[in-house]
Amino acid sequence: MTIKGIYFNSQFLILNSQFIVVELKLILQIVGVVLGLLYLWLEYRANIWLWVVGAIMPCVHCALYYQSGLYADCAMQGYYILAGLYGLIAWLMGHKRKDNPLKISHTPIRLVAPLMVVYGALHVAIYYLLVEFTDSTVPFWDSMTTALSMIAMWLLSRKYLEQWLVWLVVDAITVGLYIYKGIPLTAGLYTLYTALAVAGYLRWKREVRR
Repeated sequence: MTIKGIYFNSQFLILNSQFIVVELKLILQIVGVVLGLLYLWLEYRANIWLWVVGAIMPCVHCALYYQSGLYADCAMQGYYILAGLYGLIAWLMGHKRKDNPLKISHTPIRLVAPLMVVYGALHVAIYYLLVEFTDSTVPFWDSMTTALSMIAMWLLSRKYLEQWLVWLVVDAITVGLYIYKGIPLTAGLYTLYTALAVAGYLRWKREVRR
């Protein structure tokens, strides 16, 4: 085989591998959108099955974020799986309590300061890890959305109304982040998340007043 033939064959293999990566990202985005919409609907309805979907969806997102270079978001999916299991157990046990069942409520004022401290520590720690050990091009925003998501997941596990407000901030930032990273379908999903976070907040707020 001539040098020219080797060159063209290598170029073909490169183009073919790039095509496979693009196709994989598209498939992962579509599956992620479907699962994300189902998850959001269940969360809006405060349905306990959201935790089951929430434990499956991270597996898809982990592969997608790794392909897109969003390493903090990729690692975050492991937390989401564990958080899904924790949330499922917390809701099951909370619903079984007859004297004080778990229900939608406001975040206690006494928890605000500790949560802010935890968020700050998480943001700094994740940012450091991204800068030192990855080639992330958006370490600040990646670490911010990751830290806020961890706080929001805990708030959701306790059925605190304000979890929607945290998700609203996360979703709005994530839209721009994902457009920048070239995953528009997922960015579109988070645009819908942003709108539905407002609807979810209003619905849960009505439940608190009952």
